[in-house]
Amino acid sequence: MKITFLGTGTSQGVPVIGGDASGIDLDNPKNWRTRSSVHVECCGAHIQIDAGPEFRIQCLKNKISWIDFFILTHGHADHIAGMDDLRRFCDRLPGNRLPVYSNEYGLERIRAMFPYALKEKPAERGYPCFDIKKMPDVLELPNGLKITSVALPHGPVETLGLAIEGGGKKFAYYTDCKRLTAEAFNLAKDADILALDCLRISPHPSHMSLSEALETARKVGAGATYFTHLTSHIDYGKLEPKMPPKCDIAYDGLSVEI
Repeated sequence: MKITFLGTGTSQGVPVIGGDASGIDLDNPKNWRTRSSVHVECCGAHIQIDAGPEFRIQCLKNKISWIDFFILTHGHADHIAGMDDLRRFCDRLPGNRLPVYSNEYGLERIRAMFPYALKEKPAERGYPCFDIKKMPDVLELPNGLKITSVALPHGPVETLGLAIEGGGKKFAYYTDCKRLTAEAFNLAKDADILALDCLRISPHPSHMSLSEALETARKVGAGATYFTHLTSHIDYGKLEPKMPPKCDIAYDGLSVEI
């Protein structure tokens, strides 16, 4: 299983437009963050989770040339706004129609934003075409690949937490959440890798702070935990050396194989 963090930034990206007063070291390339998304290769399948505004650039930088299906964790702009660029992957698929999974909120936002992509086939070659489906509790796929979903609280909406299993390995992706439910804890317990929401140092009403993320990582006890969806208040050079064992700050372009 190969996991590529295409983006690790929060909704505004890092640095923010107009100047950043956080004091983050912008000479460190690991502090430049595009909107959060991840690409997973497992059991011969290429799974894309979320597509923010920089999705096209992320794919070019990380040489992502194929997607078998797409999962939208929730319908917020920083996770959905790049979905039009999935058109290139539709072009390459047999039938030119990409399977897309999400929760009810995500599907509602897809219908509102991309009605032109919801036909049986593309309107023209080069147009996106999505076969949208509600993400089931468990998605069983060929070659022993399994994806389990769980609802995570994120302010007034819910985010899809995902556990991808295949080849004897498990990766849990829990972005955009304030806490983990008991079900989410249990699902992540034996994960080889956990990617976890970690917005900033100070508390936030719908995201985990650094202290909350560290405590959650300790309780889960995954083989390794990577923090993502980071604001400019998380300075890689200052905080990474202080991380406890098995915890690291993710950065754009980080690739992990398990």
